[in-house]
Amino acid sequence: MDVNKIVLAYSGGLDTSVILKWLAQEYGCPVIAYCADIGQEEDWQAVRAKGMATGAEKVIVADLKDEFVSDYIFPAFRANAIYEGSYLLGTSLARPIIAKEQVRIAAVEGADAVSHGATGKGNDQVRFELGYIGLAPKLKIIAPWRTWNLNSRKKLVEFAEQHGIPVPVTKEKPYSSDENLLHISYEGGILEDPWAEPDPAMFKMTVAPEAAPDQPTYLEIEFAGGDPVALDGDRLSPLALFSRLNKLGGANGIGRLDLVENRFVGMKSRGVYETPGGTILRTAHRDLETITLDREVMKIRDSLIPRYAELVYNGFWFSPERELLQTTMDATQQTVNGTVRLKLYKGNCIPVGRKSEQSLYQESFATFEEDSVYDQADATGFIRLNGLRLRIQALQQKKR
Repeated sequence: MDVNKIVLAYSGGLDTSVILKWLAQEYGCPVIAYCADIGQEEDWQAVRAKGMATGAEKVIVADLKDEFVSDYIFPAFRANAIYEGSYLLGTSLARPIIAKEQVRIAAVEGADAVSHGATGKGNDQVRFELGYIGLAPKLKIIAPWRTWNLNSRKKLVEFAEQHGIPVPVTKEKPYSSDENLLHISYEGGILEDPWAEPDPAMFKMTVAPEAAPDQPTYLEIEFAGGDPVALDGDRLSPLALFSRLNKLGGANGIGRLDLVENRFVGMKSRGVYETPGGTILRTAHRDLETITLDREVMKIRDSLIPRYAELVYNGFWFSPERELLQTTMDATQQTVNGTVRLKLYKGNCIPVGRKSEQSLYQESFATFEEDSVYDQADATGFIRLNGLRLRIQALQQKKR
C-alpha cells in the first residue's frame, strides 16, 4: 500500500506506541499521533512527550468532552439505549466520536491514511473502521494487528525494548481497561474466567456498595426534551451535569456491572463496567417517561431499543438506519419534560418522586376515593368485549 501520511489513534500505551514506531518504519512516511480526550484520567503532557520521542511528526490532543456528552451520550440516553439488557454502551459510544475527529484531522493535515490499535478479535476494529468508511471512504485504513507478526505481548515488549520505547509495569494491572466520561471497562487477563469475582481494588469510579454512606443521598434531575438540564435546581452544561452525576453515583456505589456479552465478531466476552452517572441518568429518564409518554408510543419506542443499541454496539453510529431510529426516538421526547427525585443508597438508584406539567397521570382518574370523572360501570362492557374471544374459544372446546 502506497501511503504518504498517517493519522494514528494514539493513547500512549504499549500497543499504540509500538504501532507508531512500526508504522513509521513499515511505510516510511510521517505519522501523526492523535489523542482523543473524552474524559479519561491522563497526563497529556507526558503522552505528548512520549509520542514525539517515539517518532511522531506531531502529537495532537483533541478535547472532545463537551461534544461526547451532548452529541453522543445524551442522544443514546434519549433512546434509553442498553445492550443485551445490561450494558450502557460506554465504549461503543466513544469510538465514533474518536473516528470522526481522526477523519477531520486527516483532512486538515493532508493525510491519506488512518490507523488504530484495535485487535482483530474485538469490536473496536469494526467501530473505528465503519466510522472511517462512513465519513471518508477514500481514506486508506491500516490495522496493524491484522497484518503484522507482533501477535503476542512478548513480541511487543521485545520490539519496544529494541527501539527504546518505555514498557509499563503491568503486574499490578493484569487486565485491559478503557476509560471515558461515561464509564470504565475492564476485560481480559484475570477476568477471562467468568467464575472469578473481580478484585475490589480494581474499581476506580465507584466505591463498593457496602462501603457507601449509611445515609441516602437525594437528588433532583430536571429534564427538557428528554435531556437533563438541571441538577438540584442548578442549571448546568451537559458536561458539568454529567460529571456531577458521576461523582454522586460513584460516592454511593452505583453503576457496577459484571456480564458476559456477545461481541459482534461472534465470540462471547466477559466485561466488568463502572457507569455511575449513566446508571442514574437512565433510571431517572425512564421514570419521567412513565408520566409523560403515551402508553402505545412507549410500547413502540421500547420495541426499537434493542435494535438501536445493537447498531451502536456494532459500530453503525454513522449509518442511515441509526439516524432514522434517532429521529424516531427524539420525536417521542417532545413531552419528556419535568423533574425526577431519586434516592441513592449503597449501590441502589431509586426513583421516589416525579412531576411534569405535561404529566398524563391524573389523580382525579386514578384515585381509589370517590370521583366524578370515571364511571366504574363502564368497565363491564370493556371486560365483556375483551373476553369475547376467550368465551368463544371456551365454548368451542367444551363442544369438542
